[in-house]
Amino acid sequence: MIAIYPGSFDPITRGHLDVIERGCRLFEQVIVVVFRNSSKSPLFTVPQRLDQIRRSTRHLPNLEVDSFDGLTVTYARLRQAKVLLRGLRVVSDFEMELQMAHTNKTLADDIETVFLATSTEYSFLSSSVVKEIARFGGPVDHLVPQAVAIDICKCYAKTLIASAPTTAEGSAPTTPEAPQIECLKKPHASGG
Repeated sequence: MIAIYPGSFDPITRGHLDVIERGCRLFEQVIVVVFRNSSKSPLFTVPQRLDQIRRSTRHLPNLEVDSFDGLTVTYARLRQAKVLLRGLRVVSDFEMELQMAHTNKTLADDIETVFLATSTEYSFLSSSVVKEIARFGGPVDHLVPQAVAIDICKCYAKTLIASAPTTAEGSAPTTPEAPQIECLKKPHASGG
């Protein structure tokens, strides 16, 4: 049975990976589908997100990554998928996801929605949280795959450098007004 895991994945988080890996154990094939959300301003382009997901899921042989612009159920029918896979973090997710599941059922009564409760350690995690932390120079490598953390760090470093005031010499000052980028945690010094 084929399951579709739709989302914007901007960026993919360790919470998304948790749902993907568990879905791959439950279904013959899982297709992660990046949908364009016109109500959001994405940090990464669709091709960049596809690449990030592919790099983060190479270890999953029954996974495919794709993009689509349209209704999820339309894509599911094109791919002959019978399941829409969704992750639930908190009660507010459930209300929104249940409404979406009921709506999808009115459009395609042969396609079921399967909810997976996110693992406890990721119950707070969202792409928005990751972007907010990174925007202010905080570390995100414990929240997203390492390669994605590097992409985020580079993206926000460009943004902060471009918006930082410059000194008379033309370089950005290292003051509280120009936050330093620390998207990756510093290794802990080991005693010994």
